[in-house]
Amino acid sequence: MKRNIIPILLLIIISCLAFSCNNKHRQDADIQIEEKADIDKQTYVYSIKGGDTLRLDKYNLPDNITRKPCVIYVFGGGFMQGSRLAAHYDQYFNFLLGKGYQVVSIDYRLGLKGVKDPAQFPVALANSIGMAVEDLFDATNYIINNAEEWSINPDFIIPTGSSAGAITVLHGEYSIANKDDLSKKLPDNFNYAGIIAFAGAIFSHTGDMEWKTSPVPIQLFHGDADRNVPFDKIEAMNMGFYGSKYIAGKLDKIQSPYYFYEVENAAHEIASTPMQVNLNEINAFLEQMVIGKQPLIINTTIEQIGKPEMQKKFELMDYIKANIGE
Repeated sequence: MKRNIIPILLLIIISCLAFSCNNKHRQDADIQIEEKADIDKQTYVYSIKGGDTLRLDKYNLPDNITRKPCVIYVFGGGFMQGSRLAAHYDQYFNFLLGKGYQVVSIDYRLGLKGVKDPAQFPVALANSIGMAVEDLFDATNYIINNAEEWSINPDFIIPTGSSAGAITVLHGEYSIANKDDLSKKLPDNFNYAGIIAFAGAIFSHTGDMEWKTSPVPIQLFHGDADRNVPFDKIEAMNMGFYGSKYIAGKLDKIQSPYYFYEVENAAHEIASTPMQVNLNEINAFLEQMVIGKQPLIINTTIEQIGKPEMQKKFELMDYIKANIGE
């Protein structure tokens, strides 16, 4: 493979991702509702950009619950497709509602939708992650501006996402921690309370990824046999795509709180399965590290007994073929 096409191939991998607050606030945020009462949903337009009308769905808790923490969900789909509405989110959303979290599921612009020519991918991809993060920030501002009316505690806003959505929420926090220009869209000194990423990664075109300041607590789920989003890292020239294992290693070095849940012999299904089978781990992260602000580092490795050994080392072309469906 010629060296001068490696950056473009790396960008193709990323662009083709598979369909994938302090003790004072503790009383307000630590809410337990074990049985879901009559939950309803309202839809709002939070931004219009060109031909894209971006909406969010607010899943409502009973009116007598005040100052709720809020979880924002960002769907997956390779920055090409996907929806804020899907039946397989229901269990996750209902669980969060049952624990007293307001849930908001958002649209974002799909920067790679309709892009078929590989030659267009570098420019399209360079914009697509940034566009998705910008939309996440706009949705966050909309929530903050309506926080009093919606009885949301703006100090406890937690983005969570799957695959491309996981990349988006990780990049959102990376933007804030590194104080880049995009983070200026948010109110001064704002930060999320935590991040939950299902099979996500961070892309850098300026060399190795580095946290300039410590991020908020991050929970990472990933399978070590993921052929769609790197579990560890893939680098070429001055660019890299850094998965959950690598991110956890960086967080460990700076002693920044995180919860890394690694599943051996699991592939890209970890972009969605934690929303069904790891609700207790998600709740523990939220209660202990986000709401409780406990300074913890948790590494959990799950071995699936009896499952045939899967391929775990991939070349560049393996990722490309997996993502374009070959």
